[in-house]
Amino acid sequence: MHDSYQRGLKDLPLAGQSVVIRLTVRRFICGAADCPRRTSAEPFARLTAPYARFTTRLGQVLERVGLALAGRAGARLSAQLGFRVGRMTLLRRVMALPDPRPSTPRVLGVDDFATRRGQTYSTVLTCGETHRVVDVLPTRDSGPLAAWLASHPGVEIICRDRAGAYAEGSRLGAPTAIQVADRFHLWQGIGRAVETCVASHRECLSAPTPTAKANVETPDGNSARVEPAPDGPRAPRKKAAHALVHDLLAQGYSRRATARHLGWGLNTVLRYARAASWQDTLRENRPRPSRLDPYKPYLERRFAAGCTSVIRLHRELIAENAPVTYQMVRAYIATLRVTPATAPPPPPTVRQVTGWLTRHPASLSGEDRASLKTILTRCPELDAAAAHVHDFGEILTHRLGPMLPAWIEAVDASQLPGLTGFALHLLRDLAVTACLTLRWSSGGTEGAVNRIKKIKRQLYGRAGFELLRKMILLQ
Repeated sequence: MHDSYQRGLKDLPLAGQSVVIRLTVRRFICGAADCPRRTSAEPFARLTAPYARFTTRLGQVLERVGLALAGRAGARLSAQLGFRVGRMTLLRRVMALPDPRPSTPRVLGVDDFATRRGQTYSTVLTCGETHRVVDVLPTRDSGPLAAWLASHPGVEIICRDRAGAYAEGSRLGAPTAIQVADRFHLWQGIGRAVETCVASHRECLSAPTPTAKANVETPDGNSARVEPAPDGPRAPRKKAAHALVHDLLAQGYSRRATARHLGWGLNTVLRYARAASWQDTLRENRPRPSRLDPYKPYLERRFAAGCTSVIRLHRELIAENAPVTYQMVRAYIATLRVTPATAPPPPPTVRQVTGWLTRHPASLSGEDRASLKTILTRCPELDAAAAHVHDFGEILTHRLGPMLPAWIEAVDASQLPGLTGFALHLLRDLAVTACLTLRWSSGGTEGAVNRIKKIKRQLYGRAGFELLRKMILLQ
């Protein structure tokens, strides 16, 4: 033994306390004259690695924490567990792990995800049978995908979205593989086509405005304008009371005798007796005078200009020495926010009608079904579009690929905006027929993309491609 030195190794905590092993390492000298290495340190292969400051078991725990929580969150958790480490230490241990080497899958899933949303995108490759991530490519161009497929022969089926780059890369890298389009993206595509079709028939969404007055013919042959009868909970009672008073007056009762006979007040009987029709007895609610009345036009102008803050409006009135309270301003602004009850309901939007047409009929409420039926009755074009969407849903759900050409021909004959272009575009993509026939889909790949989004959020802006790829492959 030539010499010795001390090493400090952090270990797993004991009873909640941090543990550091003070290890004495012996250094040996070789007595052979021709030995190229004169001295060697004592190895501790089962305890730690050369130059490491952690024991092997603590290093394995740090690797698991780094993979699960990445940098900052992992550092906070490790401090609570009793072995304080920095966030970069965790990331370095993750980067030092070797990449897994899975076998080439028979069914390959291909999809893209954003490394910087709207700017840069990458490609994730998954196994269609086990749904595990196989590899991550730096771009979503056709070149890297074709190169990967060429270096990994044996892929028989490729499940992809309808991007042209993935179609070309699959054709160049694996020309014998069957390409299968994603059914989810197909339904998304027909949803966009239906939205275009509904937008082009937007005038059918709003009901025709009913006339407020109707023309009726009088006995002398002239036409007169008749006001519609008011309705409401008080209308039947007012109508019966008016008829009762006029019947008693026709029988010869005086107005006072009618009031005594009915047990009503004289003024009530006089009001019904003077009214030519029972509609004239309905008096509108007259608003009570308020100190806010002189300032209501000002509040209406400010509210129409976009100032809806009650606190701000009240302060403006107080600055003008207005004798109003906060509650008065708040109550009046609340009346401006409420839509009048007599106003007709707004027509459904294009997005709402598109959702009614593309969702399963069983998931619609009774009110939605009634509104959709009214719109389809009013617009034959949208009725034809609804039939096409239903037929395509049957083909997509039950994988009736042989029926697709007949559906495309029917949609082409109808010449509906949006739908016709979508149907003709399907003829140029053979992967659509495969996805409507085979059982494979990109569902597992979409799940992997969803997990990637969680990993991206954990890295807090430190997600360079190499680190992000390592985290994706090892989780």
